[in-house]
Parts: sequence; structure tokens; C-alpha cells
Amino acid sequence: MKGIGTRLKEERKRLGLSQTELGAVGGIEPNSQGLYERGHRFPNATYLSAIADSGVDILYVVTGVKKVQASDGISAIESKVLYELDGLPKDVQADIKQLITTLFKAD
Repeated sequence: MKGIGTRLKEERKRLGLSQTELGAVGGIEPNSQGLYERGHRFPNATYLSAIADSGVDILYVVTGVKKVQASDGISAIESKVLYELDGLPKDVQADIKQLITTLFKAD
């Protein structure tokens, strides 16, 4: 099972940030960022709050549950559908995505 450090590293890489860059956003030294990512130390709430402002999915980092980020163009029901889809097993997600792709090709 992935720990907080592994998920933190995933989020940093997703955002295209170096350890130095994310550490600066969170107000910590780069070596502290590395310690967090290796699971040798755990981030505090001040750090987590600061990096959340840069786009890090804090819910995912702390709990392992990804949130769906709704944009202005996505309705509440569309956001709910995406959230529920994200919670399904990967093979079921793949089947649903294939079905949707097939339906759109039929138009």
C-alpha cells in the first residue's frame, strides 16, 4: 500500500515540480521534502495547507482517495459521475471507458 510519502511524490511529479520547488512552496528545506517523500518524516498541517494552494490534492496525499476537481464547465452531476468512476476497480473503469468510446464512434 502506498504511504503518504509516495503519494506526495506522485503529486509533486504530476505538477512537474522538483523537491526544491515544492519544498519552497511549503516553506521547508529541500532535504525535508525528501524526508517526507521517503516516509522518514511526516508533513504538518501548515505545510499541507501551503502546498494545497499549488494544486496538490491533499485529500489524496493524506488518505489515498483522489478528489475530482470540477471546473466551471462540469455540472455537479458530472462531477459525481467522475468521482464514482474513479472509485471503481481499474478493469471496470476500462470497460466503461471503452463503452463510452464505442458509443461516441457510433454517432
